[in-house]
Amino acid sequence: MTENVFRVLLGFAAVLLLSDVSGQQLIIEPDIGSGIYKIGETVEWTIKRGEESFLDTVRYKLKDGGLIAIDSGELVLGHGPAQVQYTFGRPGTVLLDVRWGAEPSWRNKAVGGAVASPEKLVLSAIRPPDFDEFWELKLKELQSTPSNPVLEKGISEKPGIDYWKITMNNIRGSKIQGQLARPVGNQKLPAMLIVQWAGVYPLNKEWAINRAEKGWLVLNINPHDLPINMEEEFYKEQSQGNLKNYAAIGNDNRETSYFLRMYLSCYRAAQYLTERSDWNGETLVVMGDSQGGQQTLMTAGFHPAITAAMALVPAGFDMLGPEIGRKGGWPQWYSSVGDKDPQKVYEASRYFDVANFVTRIKCPILVGVGLLDETCPPEGILSAMNQVTAPKDIMIRDRCKILCFCDQLLIVKIFEVFL
Repeated sequence: MTENVFRVLLGFAAVLLLSDVSGQQLIIEPDIGSGIYKIGETVEWTIKRGEESFLDTVRYKLKDGGLIAIDSGELVLGHGPAQVQYTFGRPGTVLLDVRWGAEPSWRNKAVGGAVASPEKLVLSAIRPPDFDEFWELKLKELQSTPSNPVLEKGISEKPGIDYWKITMNNIRGSKIQGQLARPVGNQKLPAMLIVQWAGVYPLNKEWAINRAEKGWLVLNINPHDLPINMEEEFYKEQSQGNLKNYAAIGNDNRETSYFLRMYLSCYRAAQYLTERSDWNGETLVVMGDSQGGQQTLMTAGFHPAITAAMALVPAGFDMLGPEIGRKGGWPQWYSSVGDKDPQKVYEASRYFDVANFVTRIKCPILVGVGLLDETCPPEGILSAMNQVTAPKDIMIRDRCKILCFCDQLLIVKIFEVFL
């Protein structure tokens, strides 16, 4: 993959990632559209009412690293736009949180974001010394259980596309459940593994079939050990029952964390694709956003056969970020301790922090980072990306929260170009 190809992709992506501000109550714009500054420079946000808004007074707060409040106040918009400034004294991010509505809650909200010298950001914590040893042992545990893939033929409803539901064994009696699609025929195909964002929901058949129509052998897996096509009520019951706050299940022990089986399911899914006779033996892509981005970059650093990866606003980074004054990424185990021993939660989180996988990445990667994203904050992601020595391009956008919901066809087009 060449640098000029990446430039073309970024230009194309930038066009699609422009946000639509029509109908918004409040518009926040930085003086530099990219939201990227240097140490010593000052960001100035302009805060103004939307075309149909009658807002008068709003309340703002500036958060260093998206976590530590460093300034606050009120702005009056009745006579025109207002400005808020912040001067960067070091590499890092700042979040402008603006709220309005009935006091004291001020529940309506809009945000602005900026970053200074992102290339100088550093990790919040080093990798545990036994990190590689731990995951080698987990792979041995996985490999001690035969995958035993079972395919159930389904109807794609698209001419020229074959479709199956698939189930495989995972560790400790659990299963991997997903869907597989490919063009009809005996040709060798590039393979794509699609991993999913957070939540408890069915898999849409189109997610696999749409890529198969583009010529891919596609495997799309559920992050949970659940059937992929039950009624909505089933998933609602699961999310309110056994899988309620699933990210915190077992998070005080690396052996019981809910993400242990999830990470290993990604590895086994990638391995399964490499063992299929219809794989072309050359191209194996993994992609996803948010929790899917977390699994994407983990898999790219975990499985040696991955040849390219794309992650949009990836979760799972910077679990110990609060220790150095910045907000960590979802699932934010640092603040999800509950009644558990905090130190045990913090220690276990280090083994699932994607920052500790990315240095192992050898393939090209494309990562989208949102300066407005409070779920997957940018500072920890950028710090980890600075450790990656493989070919990479990082899209940083001020209005990038929409990356998490952007048209997945963009991803397909990107991979069609650079693979």
